[in-house]
Amino acid sequence: MAEQSNAPEATNGDSLRGFFFALTAYLLWGILPFFMKAVAHIPAPEVVAHRIVWSVPIAGLVLLWLGRTADIWRALRSPRMVFMAMITAVLVTINWGIYVWSIAAGRAIEAALGYYINPLFSIFLGAVILKEKLSGTQIVSIVLAAAAVAILAVETGGLPWVSIGLCVSWGFYAFFRKTLPIGPNQGFFLEVMLLSVPAIGYIVWLEATGRGHFGDTGASDLLLLLSCGVITAVPLMVFANGAKLLRLSTIGIMQYITPTMVFLTAVFFFQEPFGRSQMAAFALIWVAVIVYSGSMLTSVRRRRAETLNPAE
Repeated sequence: MAEQSNAPEATNGDSLRGFFFALTAYLLWGILPFFMKAVAHIPAPEVVAHRIVWSVPIAGLVLLWLGRTADIWRALRSPRMVFMAMITAVLVTINWGIYVWSIAAGRAIEAALGYYINPLFSIFLGAVILKEKLSGTQIVSIVLAAAAVAILAVETGGLPWVSIGLCVSWGFYAFFRKTLPIGPNQGFFLEVMLLSVPAIGYIVWLEATGRGHFGDTGASDLLLLLSCGVITAVPLMVFANGAKLLRLSTIGIMQYITPTMVFLTAVFFFQEPFGRSQMAAFALIWVAVIVYSGSMLTSVRRRRAETLNPAE
C-alpha cells in the first residue's frame, strides 16, 4: 500500500501542519504503484529485501536527528519487546510482499480493495479478539464489505486472496503494533533492523548465484533498488509525525485517499479489467465506507457536544 503506519494517539484537535504531513504521506503511498510497476521485472522477494535494507540507514538517521537512539537500546534489552517486534516485522513483510507482487501481476484493483476493507476488518478484529461492542452502522459496513468479497469470489471462482491477504496482514500488524510500547519511528527502525539480517543474506545469495538485479543488470535497476529505502521509509516517517497532530477521526477519513488513488491508477493508467462484478463489489465497498465514515463523524460530533455541554 500502499502501506500505512499504525497511528499514535492523536491530539484533541487537528493542526494544519499535521494535515499536510498526513496528506503528503497518503499521496506518496497513492503514487507508489508507479514505482512498483517500474520494478515489476524484478521478483517481489528481492524488491522487498531491498526495501528493508535501504530503509535502515534512512530510519537510523531520523532517529539520530530526533535524538531517540536510546529507545532502541532499551528495546533490544527487552526480550518481550524484541519478540513482539519480530511478529510485527514478519507481518509487515508479508504485506509488502503481497503488495509488490500484486502491482507487478496486474492486480492493483484487488490491492485497492484490500486497503478499502482494512479499517472495517480492524473493527471486526476488535470485536472478535477484544470483545469490543459493534454499533449497528459498523455491522452494516462489515456486512457490505463481506458481500463485496463474496461477489468477487463467485465471479472468479475463488477468494480474492490479494485483497484478503493485504487486509488481514495489515490488520494484524496494526493490532500487534499497538502492543509494542515504543514510538512509531523507533518501532519502524527496530522492525527493519531485525529484518535486515535475513534480507542482506538473501541479497548476497542472489548476487552470488547470478540471480540478483543489484548492479548486474544496469544502472537503472541499481538506482531503482537503492530508491526502495526512500519510497518505504519517507512516507511512514512523514505520516508518523502528521498523525500525532491529528484526531483519529481525521486520520480515519484521510486513509481512503490512498486506495482511491491506487484504484484510479489501476483502471485508467494500468488499464486493468474492470467489469460488472468489480463494479458491483466496489459500489458496495464505497457504500460501506460512507456508512462507516458518517457514523464515525457523528460519534465525534456527539462526544464534542457532550464535552462542551456536560450534563448537570
